[in-house]
Amino acid sequence: MTTGQACKQFRTYLWATAVVLVLAAALFSYGEVSADENFFFPGNLVVSRSVYDNNPDNIQVGMTLPPNCTLAGSCSAATNDGTYPTVFNNALADASFGITSKIFLDQITTNGALINSLEVPNSFQNGVPTTKDQMVTSFSSKSEIALNLSTDAGYLTFMGYLAPIDAIDVSNSNTAAVVDPTNPMPGSNYRVVASVDAHGKFRFTLTNAYSGNNGRAAIWNNTLGANLIYMAGNAGNGANPQPTGIVLGAGAQILTPEIEAIAAQSPGLPTPVGSFNITQLGDTADKIGKDTNFRGLTIFNGVLYYTKGSGGNGVNTVYFVDPTGTVCTDTNGIGLPAAGATLPSGPLAYDAATLNAGKGLDPNNMCVLRGFNTVIAKNTTNIFPFGIWFADANTLYVADEGDGYAGGLDLYSHAGAQQLAGLQKWVFDSTLSPPQWKLAYTLRAGLGLGSAYAIGNGYPDGNLNLATCIVAKSQPNPNNCPVSKTLGASFTAPDGLPWDPATDGLRNITGVVNGDGTVTIYAITSTVSGSGDQGADPNRLVAITDSLSAAGPNPPAGESFTTLKSAGYGEVLRGVSFAPGTWSAGH
Repeated sequence: MTTGQACKQFRTYLWATAVVLVLAAALFSYGEVSADENFFFPGNLVVSRSVYDNNPDNIQVGMTLPPNCTLAGSCSAATNDGTYPTVFNNALADASFGITSKIFLDQITTNGALINSLEVPNSFQNGVPTTKDQMVTSFSSKSEIALNLSTDAGYLTFMGYLAPIDAIDVSNSNTAAVVDPTNPMPGSNYRVVASVDAHGKFRFTLTNAYSGNNGRAAIWNNTLGANLIYMAGNAGNGANPQPTGIVLGAGAQILTPEIEAIAAQSPGLPTPVGSFNITQLGDTADKIGKDTNFRGLTIFNGVLYYTKGSGGNGVNTVYFVDPTGTVCTDTNGIGLPAAGATLPSGPLAYDAATLNAGKGLDPNNMCVLRGFNTVIAKNTTNIFPFGIWFADANTLYVADEGDGYAGGLDLYSHAGAQQLAGLQKWVFDSTLSPPQWKLAYTLRAGLGLGSAYAIGNGYPDGNLNLATCIVAKSQPNPNNCPVSKTLGASFTAPDGLPWDPATDGLRNITGVVNGDGTVTIYAITSTVSGSGDQGADPNRLVAITDSLSAAGPNPPAGESFTTLKSAGYGEVLRGVSFAPGTWSAGH
């Protein structure tokens, strides 16, 4: 069967199932269904959504942050109570501030119509004690709960925490077996990988990876006899040099999924599957655990890819894992996957003697995908890769979330002027010497970069008053001053930073190759605003159709993003994927 025939067959299948979906939607409640029924159907989209428990009593003004803080110089007083959205201005006093919240998986049509929603088990549900399987995310950690299909397309996988709803600062807590004494967060919480099948049945696996920070994405490799989960995330919330466990638990991780309940699990130390260090590019070593501050990941043609797009260490770019340990070593940190590459079958074999000697998990088995950025993050200001999706072996779409600037009244115009924020289309050019990927164009039309939109339903609609913002760590914050200003000093920025968010770029994406020579990409937006924490801004799901053969330098005329779904008051959207059972590029 040719690629065109397969795509035509897939589109025909979607039409054939449309009537079934409409009829089935009426049968489903907002929860797990019985084992012999389907909850998710092929061809639909699934969006991960988090909802904050808008309870003023979650925080009391003046309470110590982080809770139970004992590390000298790291303890502050809460500036706002638990009322949304001003509660997230507490980041002014506590840079790690966040509150755990519910996760919902919304099944929608590719036109954006809601079919049903599945609530991930959590402590607010009846019959879910602390010993029962459950998982939460951290509101407002913007890089969490990405969704990815397993390699057999039968399961969705994503990451969160083992914690109750309304717990504070969980996203920067240590994990149970990896404790950093310089981390100001005194508590410990396992990170959790979840999988869910077409019936809405969940499985959870605990991990000690990502101590001090957050796990962001996971993919289950469950084909050709494999049974492994690859993960992306960040580790460390303390001083440099980092403890061995922090370096071991950063970046690209691997584990075997559990079949036992959470209460019966006892995870060991983290097991890295890949590592990159900027010394591979000839740069001077920095905070080694942060070189692999990964956000997105995907699998295509037997290769595991990662993106890095935040932090002041490392390189913001696209990477791949080389399980052979030869490609990246021989090319000074830049290369292309070997022909016939296979996915990693186990943890990275590293030299423990050199773990904290500046090279991290030496020898490193990851490198930059040739053609992508190799300039270290502290010397670049416009490159922020997040989600990635391959349409075919020669076409790669990369979401760039923008720089998140909110330093003054020009925050909207700044967002609108960005040239790389949005959806980048990269094409492979075999005629170059050496062959490499090159940027064809960036799709931005219809995103409304820098254009404010109102939320309504009680969300502040106006400007912050900076004239009265004179705040010290020990004082409350009655004027809801933005957290981007310096503590303990009068703010010199002009009045009027707005609450209304505007799109700043894109985060997680997925796509499908259509039978007419086009591709359709679905993406979650990032935002910019004058609020205390832009990760708390209600954002959107958007879609665009692009000509697969177009190679630039400009996008084809008429291509534009449309909005399919918008988060409401107290909500955020995080991940997007096709539903279990959907086969597309990469499978």
